[in-house]
Amino acid sequence: MPGFLGIDHPVIVVRDIEAVRARIIALGFAMTPVTHHPWGTATSIAVFDRCLLEIMSIYDESLIDRSSAGDFRFGRTVRDHLADREGISLLALHSDDGEADVAELARRGIVSQGRIDFGRDIVLPDGRADRTATSLFILHDPELPRLSSFICQQHRRDLIQVPRWMEHENGATGLCQVTICASSADQPRVRRRLAGLYGEHAIEARADGFSAITGNGTFVVCDRAGAEARYGTLPAALAAETEPCCIAIHLRASSLSRVTARLDAAGVARARSGERITVLPAEDYGNVFLVFDADPIA
Repeated sequence: MPGFLGIDHPVIVVRDIEAVRARIIALGFAMTPVTHHPWGTATSIAVFDRCLLEIMSIYDESLIDRSSAGDFRFGRTVRDHLADREGISLLALHSDDGEADVAELARRGIVSQGRIDFGRDIVLPDGRADRTATSLFILHDPELPRLSSFICQQHRRDLIQVPRWMEHENGATGLCQVTICASSADQPRVRRRLAGLYGEHAIEARADGFSAITGNGTFVVCDRAGAEARYGTLPAALAAETEPCCIAIHLRASSLSRVTARLDAAGVARARSGERITVLPAEDYGNVFLVFDADPIA
């Protein structure tokens, strides 16, 4: 199925959304104003074609149990993960037809806990007020709490892919990889999950793990040694993590010189390896390594 459940956006949960938003803007991203979900979470996003970079926090804990799907409650999941540490809490997978994709996954043995429909009040760059319309199809996996996912279908994509919100000074054009750190003992269950989502044909072995090709970008799974070889020393909160978790988001960049110029202007630390720039320290971005990869087709 071409384009099946591509990486839409990992949900980076942070305690101070305004501070992290300001740091991401300094990297050259056009972040949207902070808006609110009905289950008590606040969000700000950098918009690309059919994918996002999203940060999220709690703005009203009294709302966290609204909009449940089975036993899953989005706000409570974010609150509980954030109480433990900042980092990627959930994975959103892109869909243009969530019902059909849920049916396909059921044939593969992965069952959705249910559907959540909601909207967010937004103000567009021209000052007009409107409200988004989104459906989430929950794919919670209790065995992999920080790798649980949901299918995300935007019914008003015109209110998400707003041209001004897609003009990023650093030249980023979208997400291309999410890296998962999992011990060799834990990798088989991560592999089963990703093979269930994308099929055995999507899995490719690597020296320190494996990868899974999605409809947009690749999940790369590696052990801690492989993670530190790629990104350097892990933040203390990630180093102490006992469950498989996402640690890095890679973004396509039309020009690494353009990225470098933006980071120089902001005084941002980074490491460069070939055609890849890793922003440092990961702690400043919710315990996530943000990485710019040269876009081969730019």
